[in-house]
Amino acid sequence: MAIFKGAGVAIVTPFHEDGSVNYEKFEELVEEQIAGSTDAIIVCGTTGEASTLTHEEHLDLIRFCAEKVNGRVPVIAGTGSNCTKTAIYLSQEAEKYGVDGLLLVTPYYNKATQKGLFEHYKQIANSVKLPIILYNVPSRTGCNILPQTVVKLCTEVSNIVGIKEASGNISQVVKLMSLAGGKIDLYSGNDDQVVPLMSLGGIGVISVVSNVAPKQMHDICQKFFDGDVEGSMKEQLRAIELYDALFCEVNPIPVKTAMNLMGKNVGPLHMPLSEMEPKNVETLKTALQNYGLL
Repeated sequence: MAIFKGAGVAIVTPFHEDGSVNYEKFEELVEEQIAGSTDAIIVCGTTGEASTLTHEEHLDLIRFCAEKVNGRVPVIAGTGSNCTKTAIYLSQEAEKYGVDGLLLVTPYYNKATQKGLFEHYKQIANSVKLPIILYNVPSRTGCNILPQTVVKLCTEVSNIVGIKEASGNISQVVKLMSLAGGKIDLYSGNDDQVVPLMSLGGIGVISVVSNVAPKQMHDICQKFFDGDVEGSMKEQLRAIELYDALFCEVNPIPVKTAMNLMGKNVGPLHMPLSEMEPKNVETLKTALQNYGLL
């Protein structure tokens, strides 16, 4: 059984002005997401700025999220690292907090071989009992996990069950799904490719856009599942201006800016991420207004 189907939010991490985690605001965001029909909460991913959290902050945030959600929707913890031992440590700790699954990004910077990627994921998976979603985002990691490697992992390692595909390479996804034979749960890692990936057998999205439009992203998926492919497609296309604006600078700069513009007060970014360029803020404002969010 899949960890979740539909639109899971890659939730932002709100900070106080001094850079510390704003747990009160985080709880508000969790409640807003659940009220907005989000299908899962993915905590401490790229959008949550996990790469600039201390290990203590990272784990505290996962624990806090699991406690506040309290089983109402699945919670998936980002516990990947470019160090296999660190990923094992984070994954084992997250398992203790009662999360429903793990999201493991391909190791960044090291540029592991496909053999190295297989062993990396296998060792992490063997250290826990939780179901695992692989996360392929080569534009950020410099490392692409090939379809053959994904299928080998899902075939030989029982708790590796899915992949968040953010390569943007539809041809690679086609190859993956043709080899997978129904053995893998596919999630889009790009908000503008949800319908195309669902047409290839995908079961949802791990979404940045859900931070500002959870119901709309849920509906794109639900309409598709209900057989209203045209309605799903229309919702996908209606949001193109918003998608473009939310990714005109590196994520999560635009989405946190958007949330602050919407009065959600999620605070600053952690360096080295910087404030959004003024001309891009104006583009973002226009997109939010046109989509009915401002």
